[in-house]
Amino acid sequence: MAAKVEPFWMRKTLDQLDSVEWESLCDGCGLCCLQKLEDEDDGSVYYTRIACKLLDLKTCQCTDYPNRRAQVPDCIQLTPGQADEFKWLPPTCGYRLVSEGKDLPLWHHLVCGDREQVHKERISQSGRMLSEKNVAEDDWEDYLIFRAG
Repeated sequence: MAAKVEPFWMRKTLDQLDSVEWESLCDGCGLCCLQKLEDEDDGSVYYTRIACKLLDLKTCQCTDYPNRRAQVPDCIQLTPGQADEFKWLPPTCGYRLVSEGKDLPLWHHLVCGDREQVHKERISQSGRMLSEKNVAEDDWEDYLIFRAG
């Protein structure tokens, strides 16, 4: 009888992941691509329903992932070296979970094999977002959905 091998995200640190493993941790929720507002008084970060202009509002995928930083210079590129800064990511995020030594949720495509499950479980905001192209920045606070952390 063969010994059960733990999945790579449970046996490796973020620094040990290859590029394919790293990219596969993304659950496709698109929440990191939502505009966020920071409370100037206490530093709390709030997610809005306002999506980056490059985010497909249905699939929650970037429409120009390879060139996104050229079009959106402040797009954050997640790297293993930033793991201590992942607190702004949603608590369901694979990168954040692995950085905290936790397992991936049952709906994550690496666990269940279905990339649509993140939408079926309503983890993503698929179909419930607005593009930043259609909402004035001064109105973003009218679209708050949750506080990070």
